[in-house]
Amino acid sequence: MNPDATPSPSLLSDAAEPHARPTPAPVWLFVLLFLILYGGMIYFDSHGGSFNPQVYAPYRSLAGLTLYQPPASGPDLARGKAVYENVCGLCHNTDGTGKPNQAPPFAGSEWVLGSLNRMIRIPLLGLSGPIKVKDQEWNLAMPNMGAALSDDDLAAVLTYIRRSWGNQASAITPEQVKAVRAELGNRNQPATVDYLNTIAP
Repeated sequence: MNPDATPSPSLLSDAAEPHARPTPAPVWLFVLLFLILYGGMIYFDSHGGSFNPQVYAPYRSLAGLTLYQPPASGPDLARGKAVYENVCGLCHNTDGTGKPNQAPPFAGSEWVLGSLNRMIRIPLLGLSGPIKVKDQEWNLAMPNMGAALSDDDLAAVLTYIRRSWGNQASAITPEQVKAVRAELGNRNQPATVDYLNTIAP
């Protein structure tokens, strides 16, 4: 063997270059990550208030929450809509457009947007005979559907009609319905256009 012999450059480069080898991740690292995540969930559950009764007390149910709401001001349109769909919608359509040869529209109707004293009388008395609505002639025999309703329900449904489908008219109150009902007394004849035109706005 020649002691003066030098290794070839290729051997030197191979010895100097490090080689990457696959190394499995330590199990303790996964355990630590899991503990950190679990601890974070426990912390947020304890301090975030999501399940803390103090956040919701004394509101333990939707019914209980409703009791603490301030009194609603203005007409109850939700109540009016419910009455309308049960009593009026079958003939006048739920969108207030009416039905051909059956019932005139409420949307944009001059009778809806006009005198509330006349409008209250129509459901209380019913309507008979010809009537013009939005330049279209109708000949109706409408029963007194509103006579069986309470003052609150009739006021709510008439206000809903006057405030829906683009209509922008004043609300009708239960007191106004009660006054008209008392004025009508025992009248059982249906209203006509001639009769309604004699009513002051």
